[in-house]
Amino acid sequence: MRFTSAWGTRDVLDTTFVEPDLAAEISADTSVDRGRVYRHPIRYVRPCLEAAV
Repeated sequence: MRFTSAWGTRDVLDTTFVEPDLAAEISADTSVDRGRVYRHPIRYVRPCLEAAV
C-alpha cells in the first residue's frame, strides 16, 4: 500500500503497520474549509475497553 502526505501530492509516506492493543472513541467533524482543510481537529474521547481488538 502507498500513502501520500496530502491530496494531489506525489510524496509517499513511510508506513509501518502495527497490531492495535486498544481501541479509542474519538469525536470528529467532517466540515472542510474552501482550502480543503478540516475546520476542527479530531478529539480523543475515551478508551473503548469493551471493544474486542
